[in-house]
Amino acid sequence: MDQKFEKVVACKSRVGESPVWDGDRSTLYWTDVHAQKISAFRTSSGERKEWVLPERIGSFGLTDDDRIIVALTSGVHLFDPNSGDLVFLVDPEPNRAGDRNKNRLNDSKVGPDGAYWVGSMHEDGLSAALYRVTADGYSQIKAGGLGTVNGLAFSADGRTMFHSDSRQCWIDRYDLDPSSGEISNRRRIANPQERDGRPDGAATDVEGRYWSAGVSAGVLNCFSSHGELLQSIKVPPLHPTMPCFGGDDMRSLYFTSLRRPDAASPDCGDIFMMRVEVPGVPVDRFKTAP
Repeated sequence: MDQKFEKVVACKSRVGESPVWDGDRSTLYWTDVHAQKISAFRTSSGERKEWVLPERIGSFGLTDDDRIIVALTSGVHLFDPNSGDLVFLVDPEPNRAGDRNKNRLNDSKVGPDGAYWVGSMHEDGLSAALYRVTADGYSQIKAGGLGTVNGLAFSADGRTMFHSDSRQCWIDRYDLDPSSGEISNRRRIANPQERDGRPDGAATDVEGRYWSAGVSAGVLNCFSSHGELLQSIKVPPLHPTMPCFGGDDMRSLYFTSLRRPDAASPDCGDIFMMRVEVPGVPVDRFKTAP
């Protein structure tokens, strides 16, 4: 049976990324990275809002006090969409502040431990890293030797973490202690290449499957928790960037996309949704109290 897609927002983002579902408000958030903009779409009413921030946005998550934790060019900040206040929390890579065009924070997700997990991307080699950020402004490096950190996602029981490297084209899995944020037992589970769909952003469902945006092949790839490719779904935009589960039943799979100057498809840069059988794992909120 052919998969059905719904175009949710015709936003024509240059680099649409980081879709985040707010179940309390039935609202989908996302960013257009280079436009320095966070947008919100309330699915129940069609209402849209947007906020322009002073720097390029890598990604973001929601907090337990209704703010947004966001990875900007200069580091991790807390943004209040009601007041517009932007509070600096920490720069995980202060030694690289001199060239933010080549080195910046990229993908992120709030973990089941209440911390903000955020990775960087470096154009000067495999010197990027994955960090764990807490409310006291402490940033701890959790994995190094990376090119472009992407695909952060966590299992339903909070005991498994996944992430990908879009430059090196692999997906890794870790054991996670959600009480302490410690990770261990790292193993490589998949090596999707350009023709398969270079791994970009990702999300997990409650049965442990890992849904990865194959940005180079116009597909969403669904892997088992051990890396077996279960399904590869061709999608309308040529370059999907990140999926996120939402809706009242968490069975709506939204995904962002990017638009290149020579875009051959009118769908590039827009946000789509498809219905799936298995609900997604709700993403946690950042704990603002240490």
